[in-house]
Amino acid sequence: MLGIRQKLWLGFGGLLVIMAGIGILTIRQLEELGKAIDIILQENYRSVIAGQDMREAAEQADCGVLFSLLGDEDKGRAMVADGIKSFSSALDVEMHNITMPGEGALASQLQKSFACYRQQLPKVMDASRPLPERRHAYFTQLLPALNAIRTQTMAVLQMNQNNMYEANQAARQQASTAQRRMGVAILAAVLMAAIFGWFVRRWILNPVRTLIASAHEIRNGNFDLVIKADSHDEIGQLSEAFSAMTESLRQVRRSERVALLRTRQATEEIFKALPTAVAIFTPEGRIELVSAGAETAFGLRAGDLIGRTEFGWLCDLIDRALEQNRPAEYSGTLQRFVDGNERFFQPLALPIPDRLNPGEAAGTAVIFKDVTRTQEQQELKTGVISTVSHQLKTPLTSLRMSVHLLLDEIPGALNEKQTELLLAAREDCERLVGILENLLDINRMESGKALMDIQPVGVKTLLTHAVEPFLAEAKDKGITLNTDVDGELPEVLADTARISHAFTNLLANALHYTSPGGSVTLTAEPNNNMVMFRVIDTGCGIAPEHIGRIFEPFFRVPGQEKDSGAGLGLAIVREIVCTHGGMTGVESVPGRGSTFWFTLPRADE
Repeated sequence: MLGIRQKLWLGFGGLLVIMAGIGILTIRQLEELGKAIDIILQENYRSVIAGQDMREAAEQADCGVLFSLLGDEDKGRAMVADGIKSFSSALDVEMHNITMPGEGALASQLQKSFACYRQQLPKVMDASRPLPERRHAYFTQLLPALNAIRTQTMAVLQMNQNNMYEANQAARQQASTAQRRMGVAILAAVLMAAIFGWFVRRWILNPVRTLIASAHEIRNGNFDLVIKADSHDEIGQLSEAFSAMTESLRQVRRSERVALLRTRQATEEIFKALPTAVAIFTPEGRIELVSAGAETAFGLRAGDLIGRTEFGWLCDLIDRALEQNRPAEYSGTLQRFVDGNERFFQPLALPIPDRLNPGEAAGTAVIFKDVTRTQEQQELKTGVISTVSHQLKTPLTSLRMSVHLLLDEIPGALNEKQTELLLAAREDCERLVGILENLLDINRMESGKALMDIQPVGVKTLLTHAVEPFLAEAKDKGITLNTDVDGELPEVLADTARISHAFTNLLANALHYTSPGGSVTLTAEPNNNMVMFRVIDTGCGIAPEHIGRIFEPFFRVPGQEKDSGAGLGLAIVREIVCTHGGMTGVESVPGRGSTFWFTLPRADE
């Protein structure tokens, strides 16, 4: 059985033989045509040129004789000399180029006639003889010799021209024969190429197309395909290899199905035993896996398609996670009653990456974090803070009144040391009162019990009220305090007193941590459906590791002075802004300053 290599050699070898034959035939025909052309050029062309030169030379000599008879002796003799010289050269060429039968005899007669002409020429050209005698010699002796030369020269020319014509016809015949032979050879080559193309299609192209179609079937998941090998060449071996590959793929698929089924069953059992409420959703929103906790607390069932009516918040959470391609956390907590007990959950949606299609999600995992204990601790903390604050407020008020009465010297006069101690006690009392007020304020806002008077307010009005109380302090410290408002801004929805309190805390911190010669700037600019306010200072800045905790209650950056506050100012700012529906943030570079920002909703939105 021939292999593909042998089949290709057979086909291409046949074409190579035909091409070699055509080349050899072409070379031979060109050689024969070259020989025919050489005959025309070498054997006849030189004789024709020589004959024409002899005719022209004879006519030139005759013209010279006539000029001499007419009285122009000098010119006549010069023309006769040139004509005789040219005729002799051409006659010599002809005598050495005798190529045809009978041409030698004609050339010999021409040579004798030329010799006779030269013998009679002096009688006519002798100027000492009488002109009548010279004319008589010309017409009776010289002119007959010249006519003989003309006749014989024409005979030589005619003989060579006839031979050139016959050689030309022979060359044309050879060219026609060569064309026919080349046509036959080219036709044979085309026929051979067509036969080879048919065999190539049968031997190679059709099996390759079958393999391509089989590969597409395998790509589409048809692993039960069996490829028949019709030959034992390389294509047949490739077909057998394809069949073996599909058999291996079938075995791998069966083993993977078993492993996948086993893994799925194990995953389902593990999910059922999970204490945490977890659910897996397909990209279409169908529940694929669900833990017992999620099934009990939220009524989720595997195979159900979540609807936007009952679980609209869950659909929005999943959509947000898929759009952002990162975890999305539910804002707030969900209250559920499980087995008669109150529980609180905070859902977190995690997109599951698709390894086969990078950048896309294969589904979404939703973890319902149980924050019941955290909620209870928060409520307990809030209650404790509220109780302690109220319990401390009454005795602290009495203590403040007693200190004021003593400082007013109502019970009696005070010495200098007593006055100094009472002033320190009064300052500490005022500081404690401020801390308690801040704690109560935070507690009221976190619990939603704070009374808010939210009205449309102009941005410039807010900034003006915020800056005025600090102008004198900034001037005393040598700090530049200014505002920068971006054009005409819309009004914002705000409680003027609360927002002024927030500005007061931010500006007090900015002036406190900015060195003389620095600057503090308040800016405002639109930000979608909000207006963003910034307090920018050129102070000492905040280290990156403290940025995340800067708004926590009672957090103070390490290294601050003891009298810098209790760490409640920024926490109050955050609660005030959150109560308004805005957001807070900070950007800082150590040694270059900080930028605290917050947003408030626009009144026209």
